[in-house]
Amino acid sequence: MKNYLPRSTSGIFYTGVVLVFALIPVFVSLSGQIFYLDIFSRIMVLGIAAMSLNLLIGYGGMISLGHAAFLGIGAYCVGIPVYYEIYNGWVHLVLAIVVCGIFALVTGAISLRTKGVYFIMITLAFAQMVYFTFVSLEEYGGDDGLVIELRSEFGTWLDLEDNMVLYYTIFGVLLVSLFVVNRLVQARFGRVILGSKYNERRMQSLGFDTYRYRLVCYVISGILCGIAGLFLGNFTSFISPEMMDWTRSGELIFMVILGGTGVLFGPIIGAGVFILLEVWLPQIITFINKLELGVELPHELWHLILGAILIAVVLFGRGGIHGLLTRRKRG
Repeated sequence: MKNYLPRSTSGIFYTGVVLVFALIPVFVSLSGQIFYLDIFSRIMVLGIAAMSLNLLIGYGGMISLGHAAFLGIGAYCVGIPVYYEIYNGWVHLVLAIVVCGIFALVTGAISLRTKGVYFIMITLAFAQMVYFTFVSLEEYGGDDGLVIELRSEFGTWLDLEDNMVLYYTIFGVLLVSLFVVNRLVQARFGRVILGSKYNERRMQSLGFDTYRYRLVCYVISGILCGIAGLFLGNFTSFISPEMMDWTRSGELIFMVILGGTGVLFGPIIGAGVFILLEVWLPQIITFINKLELGVELPHELWHLILGAILIAVVLFGRGGIHGLLTRRKRG
């Protein structure tokens, strides 16, 4: 039997992670390495998106290969209004919630009639339908994408044009998302979702309408991912259908598995490690090539290294990075 470190140990680690996010702007101000502000902003946005997917995969056992569609829809709920000179951030937020909620309700009502590989494929099909729809919309840039000239305006007290303000706004949304998801999974709602993952028939025999619970979970997950998309659009100031391609959904799944499924902080850790590896691995290869060791490593090698790391974590790190951090060596 495996032994685990006390919960307080992992709690201290995750508290440290939150403190790192809180202090990154201070580090940037002191060091002048402003690109870290962009990197950690992206980590938090994709961490929120991965957290929403973790609700489906980790707690509900619903593997969606089309979750990035909500990310893209949320981003376009900023870009399209801005195209028509509607800069009100509250309008953007309401649009993202309503549009993603309706899309999740309709597609979820159909998708949840299926299970296993059929559920995976139908979520992929819906996402690709949305992807090709936005590719065909030449008015909004089509495949070339759309530039967001001005970020969402929430008032003079919340100026997202200031990168520091945008960073701390995303940080605040991350904390609220953690709180909401934690309350959901700890409540009866979360227990029903988790119970349905392992034995749906038993939960139904106890009188729970598991289909309705899973549909509500799907809608909540879609809305949360749409909010992440809204901030992704504001962060990048550019949106394109590529945001909702199935490969982006695959990356979100990697983040969830990498950090640890069914763990509150797992997707955030997974997003952080995934993005930092994307940033650092090419730099490491460039540094090695500069040493002139007689072997010129191809720049694209970092993709292979990243893939090998992900495979290793899946094969040997049961529970993802969370499992590796909390598991003791066998005595």
